[in-house]
Amino acid sequence: MQRTYISDLKDHVGTEVSIGGWVSVRRDQGKMVFMDIRDMSGTVQCVVLPSHTEALETVKEVRTEWVLEMKGIVNKRPEKNIKAGVANGDIELEITSIEVLSKAQELPFALDAELNLDTYFDHLPLTLRTERARDIFTVQATIVEAYRQSLRRQKFMEFQAPALVAGDAEGGGAAFKVEYFNEKTAYLATSPQLYKEIMVGPFERAFTIAKIFRAEKSATTRHLSELTQMDFEMGFIKDHFDVIAVLEQVIRDVVSTVKEKHTDVFTRFKIEAPLMPEKFPVFTLREAQDLIAKEFDRTVEDTRDMSPEDERQICEYAKEKFGSDFVFITRFPTAKRAFYTYADPADPDFSLSFDLLFRGLEINSGSQRIHNYDQMIEKMKSRNINPENFSFYLQAFKYGLPPHGGCSTGLERITARMLELANVKEASAFPRDLTRIDNPLSQ
Repeated sequence: MQRTYISDLKDHVGTEVSIGGWVSVRRDQGKMVFMDIRDMSGTVQCVVLPSHTEALETVKEVRTEWVLEMKGIVNKRPEKNIKAGVANGDIELEITSIEVLSKAQELPFALDAELNLDTYFDHLPLTLRTERARDIFTVQATIVEAYRQSLRRQKFMEFQAPALVAGDAEGGGAAFKVEYFNEKTAYLATSPQLYKEIMVGPFERAFTIAKIFRAEKSATTRHLSELTQMDFEMGFIKDHFDVIAVLEQVIRDVVSTVKEKHTDVFTRFKIEAPLMPEKFPVFTLREAQDLIAKEFDRTVEDTRDMSPEDERQICEYAKEKFGSDFVFITRFPTAKRAFYTYADPADPDFSLSFDLLFRGLEINSGSQRIHNYDQMIEKMKSRNINPENFSFYLQAFKYGLPPHGGCSTGLERITARMLELANVKEASAFPRDLTRIDNPLSQ
């Protein structure tokens, strides 16, 4: 008999079906045994009655997380037993036969137990099965899908960026070294930046969803050593506000799609969907920090960049005053941005750049880029970056690039803020950081 997915059982009332799945819950009630069985599509309550003696004998040893294949009759529940608002709350599967596909050893804890993060991460092959984890990564998959579809509608071409690179795109030292062929040193990519700029040449508009790696020795709730960046780059722009306009549309599409598909997740997490006004508020860095100083009665210590507290408070202000969980910050000092960032021609101390903050956290950074070859060489030298190390990348500029710009959205960060997770590591299925790569590094 062909397998039926649990989400489709409602279409088979009164007929015999075959399902496969894991035991989430087992309950003994008199001579009957009840089980909640889950598969990739949902959960259903099953009951083994005394009349099905062979199935009843088998189920006596079944425990949580055992994998079963079962046959049974789909029955309507009695009116008094219907669980309104619950998927499959009005049906029940009467089990007629059970085959054990895989036994599970005794669990170290109940899957619905509240765990500290270290315990959760130590047991990921098990804890990823929890409803909470499945919700997080179902939403994350939708974010990726919606991001991709939005950019395709806006005429962007997707490409696959390399993870092994010859040099650090950001020009810093926070890159993992890799032994390469012929005794050469390669690096794990810290950004797809250089490659998406190259792809402006053939496609004008290009995007990539890429794994990147940061060797920063940061152990915070905001940092990972391996993360996923959703990047796009576009040519023939007037300034960075053209990039902001595309990004705002992408974010609107992402939020709208997640809200439409996953209202049940927002309900289970006891949170509201993100607020989006007709237009996202935009402040310069100076304006934002002046507002923070005034509204929150404190002194902003670093006027060259946004601190975590600055980000949190300007988002609080934007939500209260504009009904927005998103806020753009522009006009950062040129010296604080990457070497390829375009300086404001009218005031070169400041750059045509921006960050997008979401519920108190920077999730995106972008800018107009330098597109002139000679200017790029000059800027590299001023930052003590040897242009020879980037000769491959610089060919794109040598042979003509239009004014262009782009930005990069952290997948784990946008997921974490979408679901109001306290730690961005919860938004990575297999987080790597200063203390962990699968097992804790202290082991």
